[in-house]
Amino acid sequence: MARELDHECPECGEERTFYRAAATNLHLGLKTKWYCPECGYGFVRIDGDIDSSATA
Repeated sequence: MARELDHECPECGEERTFYRAAATNLHLGLKTKWYCPECGYGFVRIDGDIDSSATA
């Protein structure tokens, strides 16, 4: 699993490199928490299908 992800950060207003903060297996799939080191914004992805970020 990758430890970095390029993603649009709604707080910074541009694409940033997010870093994996945590990962765990759920009944829905792999839950991964990502955060932006520039501003601290974070979001969750579950198996790549469910995404809590504002710019999914």
